[in-house]
Amino acid sequence: MEEKLKLFLRSMISNEGSDLHLKSGAITRVRIHGVLRLLGKDMLTAEEVEGIGRAIMSEEQYVKLKADKSLDFSYILGDEHRFRVNFFYQMDGLSAVFRIIPVDILSLDDLKLPEVIKSFTDIHRGLVLVTGVTGSGKSTTLAAILDKINRETKKHIITIEDPIEFIHKDRGCLINQRAIGQDTHSFSDALRAGLREDPDIILVGEMRDLETIDIALHAANTGHLVFSTLHTLDAKETIDRIIGMFSKEEQNRIRSSLASVLEGVISQRLIPNRQGGRTAAIEVLKKTARIEQLIMENRDYEIPDALFEGKEIYGTQTFDQALLDLLREGRISEEVTLEYATSPADMKLKMEGVGKGALVKEDLNNAEADIFEFKEEEE
Repeated sequence: MEEKLKLFLRSMISNEGSDLHLKSGAITRVRIHGVLRLLGKDMLTAEEVEGIGRAIMSEEQYVKLKADKSLDFSYILGDEHRFRVNFFYQMDGLSAVFRIIPVDILSLDDLKLPEVIKSFTDIHRGLVLVTGVTGSGKSTTLAAILDKINRETKKHIITIEDPIEFIHKDRGCLINQRAIGQDTHSFSDALRAGLREDPDIILVGEMRDLETIDIALHAANTGHLVFSTLHTLDAKETIDRIIGMFSKEEQNRIRSSLASVLEGVISQRLIPNRQGGRTAAIEVLKKTARIEQLIMENRDYEIPDALFEGKEIYGTQTFDQALLDLLREGRISEEVTLEYATSPADMKLKMEGVGKGALVKEDLNNAEADIFEFKEEEE
Protein backbone atom coordinates (compact mmCIF):
# COMPACT_ATOMS: atom_id res chain seq x y z
CA MET A 1 0.00 0.00 0.00
CA GLU A 2 2.91 2.36 0.57
CA GLU A 3 3.79 2.12 -3.14
CA LYS A 4 0.30 3.34 -4.01
CA LEU A 5 0.76 6.28 -1.66
CA LYS A 6 4.10 7.12 -3.27
CA LEU A 7 2.45 7.19 -6.71
CA PHE A 8 -0.16 9.62 -5.41
CA LEU A 9 2.49 11.85 -3.82
CA ARG A 10 4.72 11.89 -6.91
CA SER A 11 1.71 12.79 -9.06
CA MET A 12 0.88 15.66 -6.69
CA ILE A 13 4.47 16.92 -6.80
CA SER A 14 4.63 16.80 -10.61
CA ASN A 15 1.41 18.82 -10.78
CA GLU A 16 2.73 21.43 -8.30
CA GLY A 17 0.15 20.46 -5.71
CA SER A 18 0.32 21.29 -2.02
CA ASP A 19 -2.00 18.78 -0.31
CA LEU A 20 -3.01 15.18 -1.00
CA HIS A 21 -6.42 14.11 0.37
CA LEU A 22 -7.22 10.43 0.96
CA LYS A 23 -10.72 9.48 2.12
CA SER A 24 -12.38 6.11 2.62
CA GLY A 25 -15.03 5.67 -0.07
CA ALA A 26 -13.94 8.67 -2.16
CA ILE A 27 -11.72 9.51 -5.13
CA THR A 28 -8.31 10.84 -4.16
CA ARG A 29 -7.95 14.61 -4.50
CA VAL A 30 -5.03 17.02 -4.68
CA ARG A 31 -4.99 20.76 -3.99
CA ILE A 32 -3.37 22.75 -6.80
CA HIS A 33 -3.11 26.56 -6.48
CA GLY A 34 -5.75 26.46 -3.76
CA VAL A 35 -8.31 24.34 -5.68
CA LEU A 36 -9.11 20.66 -4.96
CA ARG A 37 -8.89 18.49 -8.09
CA LEU A 38 -9.58 14.78 -8.66
CA LEU A 39 -6.56 12.50 -8.97
CA GLY A 40 -7.67 9.54 -11.08
CA LYS A 41 -11.13 7.97 -11.12
CA ASP A 42 -10.97 5.12 -8.61
CA MET A 43 -12.43 5.35 -5.12
CA LEU A 44 -10.31 4.27 -2.17
CA THR A 45 -11.90 1.70 0.11
CA ALA A 46 -11.76 1.98 3.89
CA GLU A 47 -9.39 -1.00 3.90
CA GLU A 48 -7.02 0.70 1.45
CA VAL A 49 -6.76 3.91 3.49
CA GLU A 50 -6.29 1.83 6.66
CA GLY A 51 -3.60 -0.17 4.86
CA ILE A 52 -1.75 2.99 3.81
CA GLY A 53 -1.81 4.17 7.41
CA ARG A 54 -0.52 0.87 8.78
CA ALA A 55 2.25 0.82 6.16
CA ILE A 56 3.75 4.17 7.18
CA MET A 57 3.00 4.28 10.93
CA SER A 58 4.85 2.63 13.77
CA GLU A 59 2.83 0.36 16.05
CA GLU A 60 2.95 3.05 18.73
CA GLN A 61 1.58 5.65 16.31
CA TYR A 62 -1.22 3.34 15.19
CA VAL A 63 -2.25 2.68 18.79
CA LYS A 64 -2.29 6.44 19.43
CA LEU A 65 -4.43 7.01 16.32
CA LYS A 66 -6.94 4.42 17.54
CA ALA A 67 -7.07 6.01 20.98
CA ASP A 68 -7.12 9.71 19.99
CA LYS A 69 -9.01 9.33 16.66
CA SER A 70 -6.46 11.58 14.92
CA LEU A 71 -2.67 11.66 14.55
CA ASP A 72 -0.04 14.13 13.28
CA PHE A 73 3.39 13.03 12.08
CA SER A 74 5.94 13.55 9.29
CA TYR A 75 6.55 11.37 6.25
CA ILE A 76 9.67 11.38 4.05
CA LEU A 77 9.67 10.45 0.37
CA GLY A 78 13.21 9.90 -0.92
CA ASP A 79 15.82 12.51 -0.07
CA GLU A 80 13.98 15.53 -1.43
CA HIS A 81 10.40 15.52 -0.17
CA ARG A 82 8.89 15.77 3.31
CA PHE A 83 5.22 15.90 4.26
CA ARG A 84 3.24 16.83 7.32
CA VAL A 85 0.58 14.15 7.74
CA ASN A 86 -2.73 14.05 9.58
CA PHE A 87 -4.79 10.86 9.79
CA PHE A 88 -8.27 11.14 11.26
CA TYR A 89 -11.50 9.20 11.52
CA GLN A 90 -14.76 10.39 9.94
CA MET A 91 -18.16 8.79 9.42
CA ASP A 92 -17.04 6.64 6.45
CA GLY A 93 -13.78 5.45 7.98
CA LEU A 94 -10.24 6.81 7.92
CA SER A 95 -9.07 9.90 6.03
CA ALA A 96 -5.65 11.50 5.65
CA VAL A 97 -4.06 14.73 4.41
CA PHE A 98 -0.43 14.94 3.27
CA ARG A 99 0.91 18.49 3.06
CA ILE A 100 4.21 19.01 1.30
CA ILE A 101 6.95 20.76 3.27
CA PRO A 102 9.52 22.49 1.07
CA VAL A 103 13.03 21.22 1.75
CA ASP A 104 14.77 24.40 0.66
CA ILE A 105 14.38 27.46 2.87
CA LEU A 106 13.85 30.50 0.68
CA SER A 107 15.18 33.88 1.75
CA LEU A 108 13.07 36.92 2.57
CA ASP A 109 14.23 38.39 -0.73
CA ASP A 110 13.24 35.23 -2.63
CA LEU A 111 9.78 35.47 -1.09
CA LYS A 112 9.53 39.15 -2.09
CA LEU A 113 8.32 40.08 1.38
CA PRO A 114 8.18 43.70 2.54
CA GLU A 115 11.63 45.05 3.41
CA VAL A 116 10.54 45.97 6.95
CA ILE A 117 10.26 42.28 7.85
CA LYS A 118 14.07 42.05 7.79
CA SER A 119 14.14 44.40 10.80
CA PHE A 120 12.50 41.69 12.92
CA THR A 121 15.70 39.62 12.63
CA ASP A 122 17.65 42.35 14.46
CA ILE A 123 15.44 42.40 17.58
CA HIS A 124 16.92 40.98 20.79
CA ARG A 125 13.78 40.55 22.89
CA GLY A 126 10.03 40.68 22.53
CA LEU A 127 7.26 38.89 20.63
CA VAL A 128 6.80 38.66 16.85
CA LEU A 129 3.70 36.95 15.47
CA VAL A 130 2.98 35.66 11.97
CA THR A 131 -0.75 35.25 11.42
CA GLY A 132 -3.22 34.13 8.78
CA VAL A 133 -5.59 31.35 7.88
CA THR A 134 -4.48 27.77 7.30
CA GLY A 135 -2.18 27.51 4.30
CA SER A 136 -1.33 31.21 4.03
CA GLY A 137 2.44 30.71 4.15
CA LYS A 138 3.14 31.41 7.82
CA SER A 139 5.69 28.59 8.20
CA THR A 140 7.51 29.67 5.03
CA THR A 141 7.87 33.23 6.32
CA LEU A 142 9.02 32.14 9.79
CA ALA A 143 11.57 29.75 8.26
CA ALA A 144 13.01 32.59 6.16
CA ILE A 145 13.27 34.85 9.22
CA LEU A 146 15.02 32.17 11.31
CA ASP A 147 17.34 31.29 8.43
CA LYS A 148 18.50 34.91 8.17
CA ILE A 149 19.19 35.00 11.91
CA ASN A 150 20.97 31.63 11.66
CA ARG A 151 23.27 32.89 8.90
CA GLU A 152 24.09 36.28 10.41
CA THR A 153 24.27 35.82 14.20
CA LYS A 154 25.58 33.46 16.85
CA LYS A 155 22.64 32.58 19.08
CA HIS A 156 20.85 29.63 20.62
CA ILE A 157 17.48 28.97 18.95
CA ILE A 158 14.88 26.49 20.21
CA THR A 159 11.90 25.60 18.02
CA ILE A 160 8.80 23.83 19.35
CA GLU A 161 6.67 22.45 16.52
CA ASP A 162 3.85 19.99 15.79
CA PRO A 163 5.38 18.43 13.77
CA ILE A 164 8.77 19.86 12.74
CA GLU A 165 8.46 21.32 9.25
CA PHE A 166 11.56 23.09 7.91
CA ILE A 167 14.85 21.54 9.03
CA HIS A 168 17.41 24.16 10.08
CA LYS A 169 21.11 23.26 10.05
CA ASP A 170 23.44 24.83 12.59
CA ARG A 171 25.22 27.69 10.84
CA GLY A 172 26.10 30.70 12.96
CA CYS A 173 23.48 29.61 15.49
CA LEU A 174 22.95 26.49 17.56
CA ILE A 175 19.41 25.27 16.78
CA ASN A 176 17.48 22.66 18.79
CA GLN A 177 14.22 21.59 17.16
CA ARG A 178 11.63 19.76 19.29
CA ALA A 179 8.52 17.98 18.03
CA ILE A 180 5.35 17.70 20.12
CA GLY A 181 4.67 14.07 20.98
CA GLN A 182 8.14 12.91 20.01
CA ASP A 183 10.42 15.21 22.03
CA THR A 184 7.98 16.87 24.44
CA HIS A 185 4.39 16.47 25.61
CA SER A 186 2.99 19.92 24.78
CA PHE A 187 3.84 23.45 23.66
CA SER A 188 3.46 24.77 27.20
CA ASP A 189 5.71 22.05 28.70
CA ALA A 190 8.41 22.65 26.09
CA LEU A 191 8.17 26.43 26.40
CA ARG A 192 8.41 26.29 30.18
CA ALA A 193 11.44 23.97 29.96
CA GLY A 194 12.95 26.13 27.23
CA LEU A 195 13.33 29.03 29.62
CA ARG A 196 15.86 26.90 31.54
CA GLU A 197 17.82 25.92 28.42
CA ASP A 198 19.63 29.23 27.86
CA PRO A 199 17.83 30.25 24.65
CA ASP A 200 18.17 33.58 22.90
CA ILE A 201 15.26 32.86 20.56
CA ILE A 202 12.26 30.56 20.94
CA LEU A 203 9.94 29.65 18.07
CA VAL A 204 6.56 28.30 19.19
CA GLY A 205 4.83 26.67 16.22
CA GLU A 206 1.41 27.83 17.37
CA MET A 207 0.01 29.62 20.42
CA ARG A 208 -2.94 27.27 20.84
CA ASP A 209 -4.00 27.78 24.43
CA LEU A 210 -4.03 30.28 27.26
CA GLU A 211 -1.16 28.67 29.16
CA THR A 212 1.15 28.74 26.13
CA ILE A 213 0.31 32.40 25.45
CA ASP A 214 0.96 33.34 29.08
CA ILE A 215 4.36 31.59 29.15
CA ALA A 216 5.30 33.10 25.76
CA LEU A 217 4.55 36.59 27.09
CA HIS A 218 6.61 35.82 30.19
CA ALA A 219 9.51 34.60 28.01
CA ALA A 220 9.38 37.81 25.94
CA ASN A 221 9.24 39.87 29.14
CA THR A 222 12.33 38.17 30.55
CA GLY A 223 14.65 39.04 27.70
CA HIS A 224 13.97 36.38 25.06
CA LEU A 225 12.86 36.84 21.47
CA VAL A 226 9.76 34.74 20.80
CA PHE A 227 8.29 33.96 17.38
CA SER A 228 4.92 32.27 16.98
CA THR A 229 1.76 32.00 14.87
CA LEU A 230 -1.96 32.56 15.31
CA HIS A 231 -4.94 31.87 13.06
CA THR A 232 -6.05 35.50 12.91
CA LEU A 233 -6.67 37.71 9.88
CA ASP A 234 -4.94 40.94 10.87
CA ALA A 235 -3.06 42.77 13.61
CA LYS A 236 -6.14 44.15 15.34
CA GLU A 237 -7.81 40.74 15.51
CA THR A 238 -4.55 39.22 16.75
CA ILE A 239 -4.35 41.60 19.70
CA ASP A 240 -8.05 41.17 20.49
CA ARG A 241 -7.75 37.36 20.32
CA ILE A 242 -4.81 37.19 22.71
CA ILE A 243 -6.37 39.49 25.29
CA GLY A 244 -9.81 37.92 24.90
CA MET A 245 -8.52 34.47 25.85
CA PHE A 246 -7.93 35.64 29.41
CA SER A 247 -10.52 36.32 32.10
CA LYS A 248 -11.75 39.88 32.55
CA GLU A 249 -9.76 40.12 35.79
CA GLU A 250 -6.55 39.29 33.91
CA GLN A 251 -7.09 41.34 30.77
CA ASN A 252 -5.58 44.60 32.03
CA ARG A 253 -2.40 42.76 33.05
CA ILE A 254 -2.18 40.97 29.70
CA ARG A 255 -2.89 44.16 27.74
CA SER A 256 -0.08 45.94 29.58
CA SER A 257 2.29 43.02 29.02
CA LEU A 258 1.39 42.71 25.33
CA ALA A 259 1.82 46.44 24.74
CA SER A 260 5.30 46.19 26.24
CA VAL A 261 6.60 43.09 24.42
CA LEU A 262 4.80 42.98 21.04
CA GLU A 263 7.41 43.95 18.46
CA GLY A 264 5.57 42.98 15.31
CA VAL A 265 2.65 41.25 13.62
CA ILE A 266 2.97 39.92 10.07
CA SER A 267 -0.48 38.96 8.72
CA GLN A 268 -0.65 37.08 5.42
CA ARG A 269 -3.31 36.28 2.83
CA LEU A 270 -2.67 34.35 -0.38
CA ILE A 271 -4.44 35.81 -3.42
CA PRO A 272 -4.58 34.81 -7.12
CA ASN A 273 -1.91 36.38 -9.29
CA ARG A 274 -1.87 37.08 -13.03
CA GLN A 275 0.14 33.93 -13.78
CA GLY A 276 -2.49 31.58 -12.37
CA GLY A 277 -0.70 30.94 -9.08
CA ARG A 278 -0.94 32.87 -5.83
CA THR A 279 1.06 35.59 -4.14
CA ALA A 280 1.02 36.98 -0.61
CA ALA A 281 -0.61 40.25 0.43
CA ILE A 282 0.86 41.18 3.80
CA GLU A 283 -0.20 43.55 6.55
CA VAL A 284 2.71 44.58 8.79
CA LEU A 285 2.55 46.02 12.30
CA LYS A 286 5.83 47.21 13.76
CA LYS A 287 6.11 48.46 17.32
CA THR A 288 6.12 52.25 17.65
CA ALA A 289 5.31 54.52 20.58
CA ARG A 290 1.88 55.11 19.07
CA ILE A 291 1.12 51.40 18.59
CA GLU A 292 2.20 50.65 22.16
CA GLN A 293 -0.04 53.44 23.45
CA LEU A 294 -3.04 52.25 21.41
CA ILE A 295 -2.74 48.72 22.79
CA MET A 296 -2.24 49.96 26.34
CA GLU A 297 -5.27 52.26 26.18
CA ASN A 298 -7.60 49.69 24.57
CA ARG A 299 -7.83 51.67 21.32
CA ASP A 300 -7.22 48.71 19.03
CA TYR A 301 -9.76 50.05 16.52
CA GLU A 302 -7.25 52.83 15.68
CA ILE A 303 -4.47 50.39 14.77
CA PRO A 304 -5.35 50.13 11.02
CA ASP A 305 -5.09 53.93 10.70
CA ALA A 306 -1.72 53.87 12.52
CA LEU A 307 -0.42 51.20 10.12
CA PHE A 308 -1.66 53.18 7.11
CA GLU A 309 -0.01 56.39 8.26
CA GLY A 310 3.24 54.67 9.25
CA LYS A 311 4.03 53.21 5.81
CA GLU A 312 6.56 55.83 4.69
CA ILE A 313 8.30 56.26 8.07
CA TYR A 314 8.16 52.81 9.69
CA GLY A 315 7.36 50.46 6.79
CA THR A 316 4.05 49.37 8.30
CA GLN A 317 1.11 48.75 5.97
CA THR A 318 -2.50 47.57 5.85
CA PHE A 319 -3.77 44.81 3.60
CA ASP A 320 -5.35 47.32 1.25
CA GLN A 321 -2.03 49.17 0.89
CA ALA A 322 -0.35 45.83 0.14
CA LEU A 323 -2.99 45.06 -2.50
CA LEU A 324 -2.48 48.45 -4.18
CA ASP A 325 1.28 47.85 -4.29
CA LEU A 326 0.74 44.44 -5.92
CA LEU A 327 -1.62 46.05 -8.45
CA ARG A 328 0.94 48.80 -9.24
CA GLU A 329 3.56 46.11 -9.86
CA GLY A 330 1.28 44.27 -12.26
CA ARG A 331 1.24 41.16 -10.07
CA ILE A 332 -2.53 41.05 -9.52
CA SER A 333 -5.56 42.23 -11.52
CA GLU A 334 -7.97 45.04 -10.68
CA GLU A 335 -10.76 42.47 -10.20
CA VAL A 336 -8.73 40.53 -7.64
CA THR A 337 -7.74 43.76 -5.90
CA LEU A 338 -11.39 44.68 -5.36
CA GLU A 339 -12.44 41.14 -4.43
CA TYR A 340 -9.86 40.80 -1.65
CA ALA A 341 -9.89 44.36 -0.33
CA THR A 342 -10.83 44.90 3.31
CA SER A 343 -12.98 47.84 2.18
CA PRO A 344 -13.95 47.35 -1.50
CA ALA A 345 -15.74 50.72 -1.71
CA ASP A 346 -12.70 52.61 -0.39
CA MET A 347 -10.42 50.55 -2.63
CA LYS A 348 -12.49 51.43 -5.70
CA LEU A 349 -12.05 55.13 -4.96
CA LYS A 350 -8.28 54.68 -4.56
CA MET A 351 -8.12 52.78 -7.85
CA GLU A 352 -9.89 55.73 -9.47
CA GLY A 353 -7.27 58.10 -8.05
CA VAL A 354 -9.34 59.46 -5.17
CA GLY A 355 -8.11 59.77 -1.58
CA LYS A 356 -4.88 59.38 0.35
CA GLY A 357 -2.62 56.66 -1.00
CA ALA A 358 -4.65 56.50 -4.24
CA LEU A 359 -3.42 54.72 -7.33
CA VAL A 360 -1.89 56.85 -10.07
CA LYS A 361 -2.90 55.17 -13.31
CA GLU A 362 0.19 56.35 -15.16
CA ASP A 363 2.36 54.45 -12.68
CA LEU A 364 0.50 51.18 -13.15
CA ASN A 365 2.85 48.56 -14.50
CA ASN A 366 0.92 45.82 -16.29
CA ALA A 367 4.03 43.99 -17.43
CA GLU A 368 4.39 40.46 -16.15
CA ALA A 369 6.22 40.57 -12.85
CA ASP A 370 8.76 38.11 -11.53
CA ILE A 371 6.47 36.45 -9.02
CA PHE A 372 7.35 34.01 -6.30
CA GLU A 373 4.41 31.66 -6.00
CA PHE A 374 3.57 30.79 -2.41
CA LYS A 375 2.70 27.13 -2.04
CA GLU A 376 -0.14 26.36 0.30
CA GLU A 377 1.43 24.95 3.42
CA GLU A 378 1.26 24.30 7.16
CA GLU A 379 -1.46 23.69 9.70
